[in-house]
Amino acid sequence: MRLKRRRFLQTASALTAAGLYAPAAIGQAKIKVAGIHASPVENAWNSRLHSALLDAASEGSIDYVFSEGVSATDYGRAMREYAEQGVDMIVGESYAVEQEAREIAADYPDMAYLMGSSGGPSGENFGTFGTWNHEAAYLSGMLAAPMSKSGIFGAVGAIPIPEVNMLINGYRAGVSAVRPDAEHLIGFIGTFFDPPKAREAGLAQIDAGADILFGERIGTADAAKERGVGAIGSLIDYTPRYPETVFANAMWYFSPLLAAAVADKLAGNATGRDYTPYCLMKEGGNDIVFSESMVPAEAIGPMEEVRAAIKAGTFEVPVDQSEPV
Repeated sequence: MRLKRRRFLQTASALTAAGLYAPAAIGQAKIKVAGIHASPVENAWNSRLHSALLDAASEGSIDYVFSEGVSATDYGRAMREYAEQGVDMIVGESYAVEQEAREIAADYPDMAYLMGSSGGPSGENFGTFGTWNHEAAYLSGMLAAPMSKSGIFGAVGAIPIPEVNMLINGYRAGVSAVRPDAEHLIGFIGTFFDPPKAREAGLAQIDAGADILFGERIGTADAAKERGVGAIGSLIDYTPRYPETVFANAMWYFSPLLAAAVADKLAGNATGRDYTPYCLMKEGGNDIVFSESMVPAEAIGPMEEVRAAIKAGTFEVPVDQSEPV
């Protein structure tokens, strides 16, 4: 197989090297963190949290325990069990249990919470974050725009919550910035983890004329590979798994958020704040990884100019959380 030259940007390991996770000195205090994952840790979104937590644990900044595949009906129970075990912080998601999660946090005010959420923080200890890799998605769209022969671009998402909406809207905006006449097909599978269902949604979009797929969900690239069209991955790097199919990835790095929350907890600061800004590209929270040999050479320069402008703060990708149609 021909090796492809690839552009790799910041990774969780690089964040460790940059000092976000400084190894704890002998005798230095560290906190115990519990990860509660609604999906398996192999799921793209959960894998980002899990990887960052494992990195922090390996560097000695935290002790880490976790549960995976926790249903909404069991999520509150899992939160309380970990709280009773004496963990210092819970990392997870409250999308399906927003009210219950906040009530539990109020019952354990000495604990910190760092939760993926569509709502804002509450109290002194309930911190929240959104998954903001819309900037990388925009750049991926810029690369994708000249690659389509049909001018029809597909996107497969989970559920139309704000974070998913803004990611797909960011991708569409990147495509349309280069190709204003582009047509977009959008599909939601109604769950966060169902690769066969995402594949079927992708196949339906290909049947409708799409020859580029944006895969907000795992399984989309399977459809693209099966039909020989190009695909973009989200959150993690899918190119090693689909080397002839996935030409770009809108990466998301959880490490900056986690490092900020851990630092707040260790310093005794309130953790009931919005940590979403640490997702931004200028903070190392998201970026694009792409295969140079798979994209038009003339598309790289303009994309890199916009990327530099995003990092410099002179270009802002719109935060559009409305449901894409």
